[in-house]
Amino acid sequence: MKDILINQRKERDELLGRPYLERRTEYDKEQLLQSPLVKFISGPRRVGKSTYALLMLKGKNFAYLNFDDQLLLSRWNEDLVMRLLDDVYPDYQFLMLDEVQNLPEWDLWVSKLYRRGKNLVITGSNANMLSSEMMTVLTGRYLLVEMLPFSLEETFAWHNIDIQHVKAEQQTEAIALADDYLRNGGYPETISARNITQNYMSTLFDSILLKDIAKRHKVRKTTELYNLASFLLANFCNPVSANGLTTDLQLSSVNTTKKFCQYLCEPFLFFFLPRFNNKLKLMQKADQKVYVVDNGFVQSAGFNLSENLGRLLENQVFVELLRRGYKSGQTLFYYRSKNDKETDFVTRKGTKVEQLIQVCYGMPSEKTRKREMDSLVECAKELQCNNLLIVTKDEENIVEKNGHTIRIVPIAKF
Repeated sequence: MKDILINQRKERDELLGRPYLERRTEYDKEQLLQSPLVKFISGPRRVGKSTYALLMLKGKNFAYLNFDDQLLLSRWNEDLVMRLLDDVYPDYQFLMLDEVQNLPEWDLWVSKLYRRGKNLVITGSNANMLSSEMMTVLTGRYLLVEMLPFSLEETFAWHNIDIQHVKAEQQTEAIALADDYLRNGGYPETISARNITQNYMSTLFDSILLKDIAKRHKVRKTTELYNLASFLLANFCNPVSANGLTTDLQLSSVNTTKKFCQYLCEPFLFFFLPRFNNKLKLMQKADQKVYVVDNGFVQSAGFNLSENLGRLLENQVFVELLRRGYKSGQTLFYYRSKNDKETDFVTRKGTKVEQLIQVCYGMPSEKTRKREMDSLVECAKELQCNNLLIVTKDEENIVEKNGHTIRIVPIAKF
C-alpha cells in the first residue's frame, strides 16, 4: 500500500509541473482553502476538476489520493491508508481526494474525516453525489464548485484573445475560433489539438458509458444502453419521451428507458430540459428536450455538422446557461405556447419568469426572422415576460415587435 501512495505522490508532482490555463469560477481559491468546509469540485470527466484542485493546492503541503487507481481501490484499508499518509506526506495540511465516488460508501468516510478536522478538497464526476449521497450525509458541510468544459470565453483566453475586446487584427482569428468552438466544443484536451477531437471524444463517450454507467450500475443490457445514448446524441436539442424512446428503439420497457436516461445524466453526459408549466403534473407529462454536455460529442459521432449548426448553437447556449448556475427543471425550461409556438429557453428567478431566450443561427430571410420573433412574442405574452433575447451567430440589433423590445446578440457577446 505504501508503494501505491508513493507512486501517487510522483503522479501528483508530475501533474503539478505541467503548464495549465487557469479555469474561471466564482470562488477565490485562497478563500476556499481557508474554509473548514469540504471543497467539492463537481463535473464531467476530463474537464479539469483535478487540475483545478491541484492548482488550488499548489505551494501547499497536501496529501493526494486518486480513486481512479484500481490498485488503491482493490487494496483499500482505511486505517492503514490514513497511517501511511502521515509517512508519505509529513504534517500535511490538506487532503485531496480525486474521483472519490469510486470508493464504496465514500460519503460516510468523508464525513468522518470532516469530523476529525481534515481540510478536504474532493472531486467527483457523478451528479448523483449531490442529489442523494452527499446531500444526506454532508448537508451544510461543503462548498460546491461546478465545472464544465471550457467556455467560449476561456477558449478565446487560451488563444490570448479577450472575447469582450477583440482587436482589429484579431477579428479573423476570433471568427474562426468561434466557429471552431461551435463545431468541436471545449474539452481541454482538444482545444490545442483539434485533429484529435473526433477520436478523443468518441473514446471518452464510450469510456463514460462503460466505466461510469454500465460498470457502476451493473447494466446487463449494454447494447440497449449504447443504442439509447447514440439515439439521444443524434437527436440533441429535440424533444423526447420515455414512451417514444422505448417504441422507437424497441427497448425492454418504459421503466428501463427511464432508468437508463437517469444513468446517462449522472456523469453529466446528457441533460433533459422540461417544458415550463405552472402545473407540475402537466410539466412532468410533457416531452423533455435533450442536450449534451459538449458539442464535441456530436462531432465524435460523425454527423454532418453543417446541417446541424442551429442545434449546435442552441446546445452551446444551454451549456452556457448551466455554467451560469441555472438548473434544468428548477430555474431553466423550454416553453411551448397554446398555438404550439416554441421558445428555446425560459429562465426563472424565484417564482417569476426572468427571461425568454430564442436561439437562431442566422435570420437571413424575412420569413425566418418573422417566425422566430412571432414565437418569442407569443410566448412572452402568455408568460408575461418583457425580457426577450435572441442569440445568433453574429447579428446584433434591437427590434420592436408588437409592443415588445427584443435584443439580438451574437454568441460571442452572449
